[in-house]
Amino acid sequence: MQKRRLGKDNLEVSAIGLGCMGMSWSYGPPKDKQEMIALLHAAAERGATFFDTAEVYGPFLNEELVGEALAPFHGQVVIATKFGWEANPGDGSRWSALNSRPERIKQVAEGSLKRLKVDVIDLYYQHRVDPNIPIEDVAGAVKELIQEGKVKHFGLSEASAQTIRRAHAVQPVAALQSEYSLFWREPEQEILPTLEELGIGFVPFSPLGKGFLTGKITAETKFESTDFRSSVPRFNEENRKANQALVDLVTAFAERKKATPGQIALAWLLAKKPWIVPIPGTTKLHRLEENIGAANIALTPEDVSDLESASAQIKLEGARYPKFHEQLVGR
Repeated sequence: MQKRRLGKDNLEVSAIGLGCMGMSWSYGPPKDKQEMIALLHAAAERGATFFDTAEVYGPFLNEELVGEALAPFHGQVVIATKFGWEANPGDGSRWSALNSRPERIKQVAEGSLKRLKVDVIDLYYQHRVDPNIPIEDVAGAVKELIQEGKVKHFGLSEASAQTIRRAHAVQPVAALQSEYSLFWREPEQEILPTLEELGIGFVPFSPLGKGFLTGKITAETKFESTDFRSSVPRFNEENRKANQALVDLVTAFAERKKATPGQIALAWLLAKKPWIVPIPGTTKLHRLEENIGAANIALTPEDVSDLESASAQIKLEGARYPKFHEQLVGR
């Protein structure tokens, strides 16, 4: 697979990465461990070199899975993980408190290093901006971890342009990970110009609109209670029905290109900027191969313009997060 570079420190990764969260958390019950190990092996063997996890996924389960599965590929892959959440006292399965105190960041790093079975964390993101801790203190703590050889690159997630600038002034930010897709284009307003100016890479999560842009989710789809989409306003039945127009548009475009809707959604992101690296998640081999195949689809500037002008005519309904999570983004 083609490679791309994130940030001015030239962190080189595959053009399409793999988001691993759904293997252990958030999209229903944890999947079979051996099947997921086989899937992670398949991804690495097919040229994916960029894998995304976090302490909170599980909690801990996802880092342990990724660490075990990718141990044979050390030196060939880049593993990104995240800090910034804290478990509720007495209930390790629930995470609802932000905690980016410098001493906590360093403590979490030690745990992640062990679970990932690595000597250094390739890319270390603050999972969400903590309003109680100055971002300069957060960047400073990661800078010290970099100086100690425990972290290679610093990243942020769902941060505002102002926060990105403040963090970058203390420790260069290699990548921002935030939601971005044809289903959520808000980062184009302030975030993309800021990243381009500062030389920071962009890693869109949910590049397939949490699965919606694949065309496999309809108004009739039922979500399990353990699937977080069951609580997302944008995914209630009425809004899915209204938003189907976007899927129909992407599907029609994909048919002309002899591709799948999901591949067009990923190819659109790749065509936007050479420093954008989407990380679609999946638990199925055929979806993994479909997603990786998107790297071979080149959209022309005219294609991108046609997709954007047509999709801009569609009014998308529903908030992308429940209220609690809405408060955590764009800080």
